[in-house]
Amino acid sequence: MSETLSRDLLDRSATELVAALAARQVSAAELADQAIARIEARDGPINAVVVRDFDRARIAARAADAALARGERGALLGLPMTVKESHNVAGLATTWGFEHARGFVAPEDAVGVARLKAAGAVILGKTNIPVSLADWQSANPIYGRTRNPYDLSRSPGGSSGGAAAAVAAGMVPLEFGSDIGGSIRVPAAFCGVFGHKPSFGLIPSRGHAPPGVDGAGIPLAVVGPLARTAADLALALGATAGPDHPDAKGYRLALPPMRRTGLADYRVLILDAHPLAAVDGEIRAALDELGRGLAKRGTYVTRSSDRLPDLAKAHEVYGGMMGVAMSRGGPEPSKATAHEWMGLLDGQEMVRRAWAAFFQEIDVVLAPVMGTVAFPHVVVGPDTANGLRIDGQPTPYFAQLAWPGMATLANLPATAFPIGQTRAGLPIGAQVIGPYLEDLTTIGFAGLVEREFGGFVPPKL
Repeated sequence: MSETLSRDLLDRSATELVAALAARQVSAAELADQAIARIEARDGPINAVVVRDFDRARIAARAADAALARGERGALLGLPMTVKESHNVAGLATTWGFEHARGFVAPEDAVGVARLKAAGAVILGKTNIPVSLADWQSANPIYGRTRNPYDLSRSPGGSSGGAAAAVAAGMVPLEFGSDIGGSIRVPAAFCGVFGHKPSFGLIPSRGHAPPGVDGAGIPLAVVGPLARTAADLALALGATAGPDHPDAKGYRLALPPMRRTGLADYRVLILDAHPLAAVDGEIRAALDELGRGLAKRGTYVTRSSDRLPDLAKAHEVYGGMMGVAMSRGGPEPSKATAHEWMGLLDGQEMVRRAWAAFFQEIDVVLAPVMGTVAFPHVVVGPDTANGLRIDGQPTPYFAQLAWPGMATLANLPATAFPIGQTRAGLPIGAQVIGPYLEDLTTIGFAGLVEREFGGFVPPKL
């Protein structure tokens, strides 16, 4: 295979690459070698792929080629990809950036990773994260800092920052991250790619936990894909979604199809203001332009709804739950009582019911993923309480949790997708939020927007 063809293939979508592999236009071994070469050539200043497993990946690629030669097919058969460091991969380090976990090696694959492998994916390695997955940057004392491929002086997002950077830089076509506070959606927006936060529980999260923690998860956290097209999100979702054992004995996955088939059929609420979080003017302008474009194509677009849940009250519940969740596995666990936790769960259920009523009138919500685009690297601490600047004004750093938290608290699906660029050439992303378990609606809507208005624009590397 020629060098030119290799480059062209690596820039294609995961869906196209799987088809090329099945048609024997390229071998899995060749594709893995080319992806490895790209990582080695491009990752130095970016520092996205921090745990590399190239030898085993080459063995897996040869096995995929043998399967393809036998006529076997799989959703991801022979496709090279990476996964976020926080997912257990048998034989590789899982540290969550904790210094005390530096020597931990996962004994077995996380469920999501096992399903990716079962679908034929070739895992090249793992991508960078912040400590405890608790930042919108991706830096830790073990692997160092990941940088945004559009501007190395800026964050790629977090906590799946290495994941989004690797996809945007063309090192891999597909990634597998996680999200509790925008950790898939914020990096996707900062790096101009697509990312999907699934409905809670849709993809089992077993094997995605701090080192030494194994048991019940937090009813906020999810795992899910990042890619350069909306269709690739659906491809990865199909390969990984479904009940874990023992639930699989009695339950089967049957997601409803997209609510609507064309943009002209959708009822859309655009939400570009939150009582607790500011939004940059360029993001609001991009959302407004998208709204006008949708209206021209016949979409019903509104800016208000009497059924919209109380966002400030919902965020209070979300903040309480996040305080407990993010302390798990760390040196300072939360002191919340059992009754306080149950009260938070009650509050979460009330918010879920309110969103369910809202989606009887509206199909999807379009909103910022975060109130800012990729920001310059900062050191988060007591002195950076107002460490972000939006429209030139200082703003509380973690107040921005309000934007991704809307979907997270209510367990709703949310798909991040690119909608433009700033005057400085930085990606602008939005999220489309939909009803519980209607993941194909949010991914599908993002795909319709991608088709009509354009999608991923690669960085100038």
